[in-house]
Amino acid sequence: MKNLFLLAVLIVAQSFYAQVKIGNKPQYTIIINNEISTREKLEEYGATGYIKSMNKGVSQKERDELANKFGDKIGEKEFIMTIGIYTEEEKKEIDKKNSTQVLPIVSENTVKPEQYILKVNDVAKDFTLKLVDGKEVKLSDLKGKVVLINFWATWCAPCLMEFYDIPSKIIEPNKENDFVFLAISIGESQEKVLTKVEKLRKDGIDFNFGIDPNEKIWNEYGMNSIPKNFLIDKDGVVKFVATGNAPGNLDNIAAEIKKILSK
Repeated sequence: MKNLFLLAVLIVAQSFYAQVKIGNKPQYTIIINNEISTREKLEEYGATGYIKSMNKGVSQKERDELANKFGDKIGEKEFIMTIGIYTEEEKKEIDKKNSTQVLPIVSENTVKPEQYILKVNDVAKDFTLKLVDGKEVKLSDLKGKVVLINFWATWCAPCLMEFYDIPSKIIEPNKENDFVFLAISIGESQEKVLTKVEKLRKDGIDFNFGIDPNEKIWNEYGMNSIPKNFLIDKDGVVKFVATGNAPGNLDNIAAEIKKILSK
C-alpha cells in the first residue's frame, strides 16, 4: 500500500512538472535578399557593413507571401527577420562618405531619446489592471510586495523572447517571496492578447497577463521602445527600470529584485 501511495505521488509530481515545463524559445527565421539565410551570414554582413535595414516581424500579408514561397518553415510572423543589403555601388558610396565625414563628439552629457515617464525613486502611478481572464488587480493593493511591471505587445518579438526566460530567472526564484509579476499588453484588445496568451500557455508560460487597450497605464509610465520593465518596492516606489531584451538584462532585474527583497 505504501509503495502504491509513493507511486501515485510520483505520477502526480511528474504530471505537474510536465505542465510547467517551458517550451523551446522561438528562433528568428532570417530572410536576406528574399532568401532564408543563417545567423552566421547575418553576422558576416554586419561585420563588413553591408546591412542596409533590419526589421523584426512582418505583416500577415508579408508572412503569407513568404509562406507561399518557403512553406511552413517560415514560422510565425513575429519571429521573421528581414534584412536589406546594400548593393556594391551603394556600399562604395557609403564608404566614400564615411572616409570624409567628421564624426560628432560624444560626451557623457549627450542627450539620449527619452524612454521613461516614471523614473527611479518616483512613486509608481496607481492603476487597476484587467487580466485576460476577467479578474482585476489594483497596484495599490499590492503594497507590501515587490512588483515587476512588464510592458509588452503581441507583435513585439523581443518581448515574446523575454517571456521564455522570465519563468526561470524571475518567477521561479521568487515564488515563495512577496513578489508579483504583471505583464501588461499595450494598445491591443483582450481578444487579440488572449489568443497570444493561449499559445504562450501551451509552452508553459503563464503569468498575470493584463491588457491596456487604450494605453492609459502605459502613458503614465513609459514611451518609445518595449519591452520595458519597472521594478517597484514594497512602499510603491520605482527602484529600477529597463528597456529591451539585451543579454544580461533579466539577470540585472533579478539581482535588483533580490536586493530589494533582502531589505
